[in-house]
Amino acid sequence: MASNRPAPQGVYVPNDDDFGGYDDDSSWEEWNPTEESIRPVRGRHRVHKRSGGGLARSSTVLGVGVIAAVGAGGIATAQGGKPPVAIEMPDLSAVTDSLPEAKSLPGVGSLISDDSDNSAAAGQNVAVAAAPLSAAGVSTADAEQGTTDAGEALRARIMEQAENQQDQADDAVQKAAEEAAVKEAAAQAAAKQSAAEKKIAAEKAAAKKKAEAAAKKKAEAERLAKLAKSFTLPVASYTLTGTFGQPGSMWSSGYHTGLDFAAPTGTPIKAIHSGTIKEAGWAGAYGYRTILELDDGTELWLCHQSSMNVSAGQKVTTGETIGRVGATGNVTGAHLHLEVHPGGDSTGVDPAAWLRGKGQSL
Repeated sequence: MASNRPAPQGVYVPNDDDFGGYDDDSSWEEWNPTEESIRPVRGRHRVHKRSGGGLARSSTVLGVGVIAAVGAGGIATAQGGKPPVAIEMPDLSAVTDSLPEAKSLPGVGSLISDDSDNSAAAGQNVAVAAAPLSAAGVSTADAEQGTTDAGEALRARIMEQAENQQDQADDAVQKAAEEAAVKEAAAQAAAKQSAAEKKIAAEKAAAKKKAEAAAKKKAEAERLAKLAKSFTLPVASYTLTGTFGQPGSMWSSGYHTGLDFAAPTGTPIKAIHSGTIKEAGWAGAYGYRTILELDDGTELWLCHQSSMNVSAGQKVTTGETIGRVGATGNVTGAHLHLEVHPGGDSTGVDPAAWLRGKGQSL
């Protein structure tokens, strides 16, 4: 282990005033510690490493400090004229195990490293480079790129932060725009879906209405078909020569009150529906007339017959012959005059419409 020259004890030399007889040229030696004296010996000498090299180096630094303190104390004692004080050096080996690693001490770890041995062997001095104060805030990347000016580095970092903040703001704006676009698309899709649903509902309603109308028409056709089996026209071959409500002076009421079927005299007249003969005989301007009463009370007047085949109170069925076409009464030619009186009312209704309502086609 390299060491410094031991510091000699200061020799107390009394002056003439105190003892009055000593010469000023008494010999004593003053040891002044200098950088050369405390610097570790370099060259071929190597520092012996103990296990836990950090503790060994710490011991070396502590020893150097103690020696320097002792030397300084000796000089002070010699110069002050006071008797020397004996300094007892503690046994450092007893506390080396409790000392911390030298590398963990501030300012020491950078001075002592494992590479110092190799540097000493090569005869080179180990120098610790301190970073310039103007390089505060300069990153490693800045140093590598040569931008070691503190102001420039600070400006660059501020600009970088500003760009980052601007990017974040742009991202937020873009995200908000995307969310708004998604909401708008969702609203449009919902509106389109609602419109499509309404259109489908309208189409379904129209189809349902159409189906209901078709079903109703079909039901009516079926009803008429069924009625057609129980109703029939009064004559098989005819020509319509007079309609209901037709005006004219030849009719006492001023208009035609029935429907005229022109046919040759003697053409068979059939019972339009099953019922009861309410009246059969002469009826003045109507000539020979037969009144057929149906089960619902409707009266059918068949007039101007040339002959009658039934009598009052007789039951007849649909299609049964009850008389023949003639020209009796107030007429201008052979025909069957038919009137329809619902409920036996004196005022009649249009026979053509009534017959069509019973499934008959004129």
